[in-house]
Amino acid sequence: MGILSYAVAGGGFAIIGAWESLDSSNLEPNQSTGTDPSSPTTAQITPPSPPKSVGSSSIPVALLSSLFIANSIYSFFTSIGSSDRVGSMLQLQILAVAVLFLVYAVVTHNSSKNGAFASLPSSITTLLLLFGFIEEFLMFYLQKKDTSGIENRYYDLMLVPIAICVFSTLFELRSDYSNTHRFGKLGRGIGLILQGTWFLQMGVSFFTGLITNNCSFHEKSRGNFTVKCRGHGDYHRAKAIATLQFNCHLALMVVLATALFSFVANKRGYVREDHSKYRPLGAEMENLSNFTLDSDEEDEVVRLDSNVGAKETGVNGISSHA
Repeated sequence: MGILSYAVAGGGFAIIGAWESLDSSNLEPNQSTGTDPSSPTTAQITPPSPPKSVGSSSIPVALLSSLFIANSIYSFFTSIGSSDRVGSMLQLQILAVAVLFLVYAVVTHNSSKNGAFASLPSSITTLLLLFGFIEEFLMFYLQKKDTSGIENRYYDLMLVPIAICVFSTLFELRSDYSNTHRFGKLGRGIGLILQGTWFLQMGVSFFTGLITNNCSFHEKSRGNFTVKCRGHGDYHRAKAIATLQFNCHLALMVVLATALFSFVANKRGYVREDHSKYRPLGAEMENLSNFTLDSDEEDEVVRLDSNVGAKETGVNGISSHA
């Protein structure tokens, strides 16, 4: 595929992820309409509507999916010309994932523009997106064309950002009618950015030789290649370097996610009104400062003495009356 293909894919994923993350702070909150509370009639509250996005990433998704489809078709015929059956089958897998994301982009764009799919609920488009990420996860999970290739380690690490996208989309699907809808999009945006940066890292590591010493690139066709190392130690060193690189990318995403979450929370005032329900801890500690075990024992002795005195008084009163 070449470093150019990985660079375009990584840049596209990063741009879409940044778009999703920033768009999560622009979601219009749910509005519930009702009658005037001062009126004698009972207030009728309509069901909340899903949060609406001010912008949509459907056009970038459609553009990137189209590029993937064009690249897969070209690589497919190249693999057939090279008599590489494995390479052609790999391109068909990529083609299926890209077509599913393209369908999602088309449906989302038409529904947002009051087109042919305007009557579809937002949960349907979110479900299409969820199926796309699940299919992408399975594609990388099952892509073991060469068990001795170091590229398998990079593909295994790619499962982490894809899993983040899957769980964030599932969270968005379950919170479709709540104010936490934006945080599902924020998590998916972070996962897409991590996918983009890792695609760039794979392109640099595979095609520039910056992976480790004694490891070489072997290409069977345009879409089928492997990176093999000479010895057992070189193989484990290359896997360790890949893990270290991914940890650096993940640390960068943690910092970015914290910054974006703080930005969204401060802009939207995330549950600030709930802080008034809590009392300061100092006041609770002042009430407990006079608590001792001795005071409890003294209170019990006083109560026992008062009970005994009450019984004696009762007995004396009855005898005197008799």
